[in-house]
Amino acid sequence: MTTSGIEGAKIVVTGATGQVGGPLAIALAENNEVYGAARFADPSSRDHLEASGVRCVRIDLASGDVGDLPGDADYVLNFAVAKSNQWVSDLEANSGGLAWLMEHHQGARAFLHCSTTAVYKPAGHRVFDEDAPLGDNHGVWPFLRTYSICKIAAEATARWGARRFGLPTTIARLSVPYGDGGGWPTVHLEMLINGSPIPVHIDAPSVYNPIHQDDILRSIPGLLAAAAAPVTVVNWGGDQAVSIEEWCTYLAELTGLEANFAPTDGTIDSVEIDHGLLDRLVGPTTVPWRDGLRAMVAARHPELLRA
Repeated sequence: MTTSGIEGAKIVVTGATGQVGGPLAIALAENNEVYGAARFADPSSRDHLEASGVRCVRIDLASGDVGDLPGDADYVLNFAVAKSNQWVSDLEANSGGLAWLMEHHQGARAFLHCSTTAVYKPAGHRVFDEDAPLGDNHGVWPFLRTYSICKIAAEATARWGARRFGLPTTIARLSVPYGDGGGWPTVHLEMLINGSPIPVHIDAPSVYNPIHQDDILRSIPGLLAAAAAPVTVVNWGGDQAVSIEEWCTYLAELTGLEANFAPTDGTIDSVEIDHGLLDRLVGPTTVPWRDGLRAMVAARHPELLRA
């Protein structure tokens, strides 16, 4: 991953040990002063970040502890998320913690809050624009029963914080992030390796807008430039709508493994997004999904990749 468009800035990235926040913090640290914030429950998770030039700061947003984060940061990228499945603690961290973070950084030039397309109310094969109804998309998964509601609550907090502090803010609703560091397609790859059936919704196909980690990084300057008070809300996903069935079949072709599907109503429905606003703000995505998946397999399981 390489970055351009942001240089010489002081940047805070929360959720710096996560799939998306970690690579972003490392890439941005090439040309900026970057503070990577997380709970760092595993102290070893700091090592790679610090070796890459990221200044690690322990925080605990559930308690309002923003640690030693610099109050004069130019930009704040919030990728922190709590998914304990406990309502009180997850609301405290995702919504209350965001309020603490925005207050601490109220003087920033721009604040990017990473939300999710899981905030949209399931509606079959509707293409969701930013004004679509919100609802409990992920509640069908017992292990993520707090996720969608807490993300909606956090969006409300971001709206309040932007107005309260005059803090230019973008709420970016991320679709399916993936790349060398992981993502939902990576989970499916491991399921293919294990011979596990892959759940898909009975209202087939299960369509989303996967976005490669390179395009996530490339879009950061534009998303920050679009920040406003009141907030800017934008869908954040790839230009190509792709189904689980399609990408798993392609992974099977790449590896020679077999893709078996298990239709069920016990999994999330399609969430295809309208990406028109995103294209106007940052331009179209650049990594075709097949190229991105091939690179992902090459990085994670090169022994499986057919020539």
